[in-house]
Amino acid sequence: MKKLFFVIDSLHCAGAEKSLLTLLSLIDYSKYSVDLQLIGYGGELEKLLPKEVNLLSPFEYIKYNSLPLEKFIFETLKNIKLNYLYSRLRFSLKLKEKNYGNREKARLFWELSKNSIKISKEKYDIAIAYAQGVPTFYVADKVKAKKKFAWVNVSYDLSGEEQKYQKSKYQKFDKIVTVSDSAEEIFKNVFPEFKNKITTIYDINNPKTIKEMAEIGEGYENKNSLKLLTVGRLANQKGYDIALLAAKILKESGLDFKWYVLGKGPLKNDIEKKIIEYGLEEVFILLGVTSNPYGYIKNADIYVQTSKFEGFGLAIAEARMLNIPVVTTEFDAVYNQMIQRKNGIVTKMDAKSIAEGVLELVNNPALKKSILEYLKNEKKGNLEELEKFIKLIEE
Repeated sequence: MKKLFFVIDSLHCAGAEKSLLTLLSLIDYSKYSVDLQLIGYGGELEKLLPKEVNLLSPFEYIKYNSLPLEKFIFETLKNIKLNYLYSRLRFSLKLKEKNYGNREKARLFWELSKNSIKISKEKYDIAIAYAQGVPTFYVADKVKAKKKFAWVNVSYDLSGEEQKYQKSKYQKFDKIVTVSDSAEEIFKNVFPEFKNKITTIYDINNPKTIKEMAEIGEGYENKNSLKLLTVGRLANQKGYDIALLAAKILKESGLDFKWYVLGKGPLKNDIEKKIIEYGLEEVFILLGVTSNPYGYIKNADIYVQTSKFEGFGLAIAEARMLNIPVVTTEFDAVYNQMIQRKNGIVTKMDAKSIAEGVLELVNNPALKKSILEYLKNEKKGNLEELEKFIKLIEE
């Protein structure tokens, strides 16, 4: 039996996390044993893990690090964990220097904290970093395995210091797996020296599971207004600045609608302020997160994606599987699954274009009908990607 080891940031309800959960639900546990290491715990999807998956305990340093600062200082001094105190204080001071992006934060965290995180005791046949950043750094530096694979779930356009630092990590992997053709091309442009290591395996989605979950998922209280839905972390990547302005335009047009959002993240307070500033309290509604978003997706009238970049766009695939018309920005990987005016509308990356796309679906019933017919008949899911995964780990 082969021993597989997966590492991901968390199991909060987001694209890479749902993709991993689907993959783990399809693995043959008579052939493989699976350990899973999270960096952060408490995600909504943890309770949906297959019972065969061995969810490892949090890193001791991360457990300490999650404490409020005063308690953290007390506990590290009491238990003589001075290296933990040193790592956290250095990281906190570094973050005050300037406004770092997520990729820079991940690098800084690892540079300043890796000596406080122990090397894995187990030796695995295959270790898989299922996300960029800390999971990749951890597998590269701290895990013993016969083979190491790194998943790249976003369009990873790096330069300068970030490119140089991450090159030193990716060179420790046997294979680098991108989740779309466009993500592969971007990664090759950044790291041409790794082109022979790169392969593409799309995020696996199982239409049978999604349809079953949609039947038992939560739904909307609103029965009358047009229901728009966006699923995505409340972060810059997802383009909520575009969504909010588009909602403002739609409201000013007189459209009777409610725009629902499933997600949480660092921009929550900023988004709430903009909702008030734009007078959208009654129409732009933050629902938080749920481990089962599919009832909301199934009962939406239009799924709207305002992303600035995506590795694949799993939420769009899920909306398509539930036959919901899509209006989306033209992010780099969008045409891996969207066919213009066939299964939805792809617009320019601005609020006016998104609003116009929504209004066209509302005001052009013939177009909406043709899109719905296309969605009902287009191929659903991509379980053939599981075969690629099995081939990869059996090579």
